Amino acid sequence: MVSVNSKILIFGATGYLGKYLVKASLLDGHPTFAYVRPIKSNSVPSKIELLKEFESLGVTIFQGELDEHEKLVAAIQQVDVVISSLAVPQHMEQLKIIKAMKDAGNIKRFVPSEFGNDVDRVSGLPPFEALMANKRKIRRATEDAGIPLTYVSANAFSAYFVDYLLHPHEKIDEVIFYGTGQAKIVLNYEEDVAAYTVKAATDERVLNRVIIYRPPGNITTQLDLISSWEKKTGRILKRTHVPEEEIVKLSETLPFPDNIPVAILHNIFIKGDQMSFELTEKDLEASILYPHYKYTSVDSFLDICLAAPPKPKLAAFA
Repeated sequence: MVSVNSKILIFGATGYLGKYLVKASLLDGHPTFAYVRPIKSNSVPSKIELLKEFESLGVTIFQGELDEHEKLVAAIQQVDVVISSLAVPQHMEQLKIIKAMKDAGNIKRFVPSEFGNDVDRVSGLPPFEALMANKRKIRRATEDAGIPLTYVSANAFSAYFVDYLLHPHEKIDEVIFYGTGQAKIVLNYEEDVAAYTVKAATDERVLNRVIIYRPPGNITTQLDLISSWEKKTGRILKRTHVPEEEIVKLSETLPFPDNIPVAILHNIFIKGDQMSFELTEKDLEASILYPHYKYTSVDSFLDICLAAPPKPKLAAFA
């Protein structure tokens, strides 16, 4: 059984979401561990500095490759919970983590790297569908291995997509919206995604379940988001419309991996898949499950962007 004192191991700890997960785990009082690629002479300086910061906060760092099975098993045997935030190109590498967890035989909860749509309930254009198919394969492999699990449907990251849509670092005069601009979307602040994930990973109510992050204050549309930003900044933005047909065509003609972001744009902002199904009493929704946690609403996040916009993510989303 997981507990408030569970030891948590994070894969992808130096990545975009990983650093938030590490800090959320520490904040909740968990002994926290990170499995990272070995530091080399040509390692990115910012990664080295981040690992030094982790160590100063008391994080135990394991250095190793995912191919080093015995090293993986040895690290996993020291913890109770494994959370993966590996990036999209590494999603299928999680099969190595699953094998190591099965051989270790001690893991009480595994959270695979998803943090987007509930992949068993939605579909997308072929480039995005291929990505979700890999996530489904990891789900099925986890289940087949008999590993206790929690699947996280975190929908969309607010810091990333607000930056993508509104460019709060710049005083822009023009904004682009996709499709009608009226499809409902769910934008969750990355810090909240990490906090909810750590809570769910150590909560018996979420054992072998999907948890969906759909707080009511984070449900919006592109046009509502633009209007809110105009009111807060006191500027009227020229709105440029990109029709659905253009996005679909780009998903068919752009080479891989450039076709993936446009297929994701279609799914989130045009098709509105994040809100395409109603939650029932059988579903677990994070803000209901953890009512005392004060999440950052979209409106509050826009206020943050007015004062000091979070540093944008440099890599293309996928």
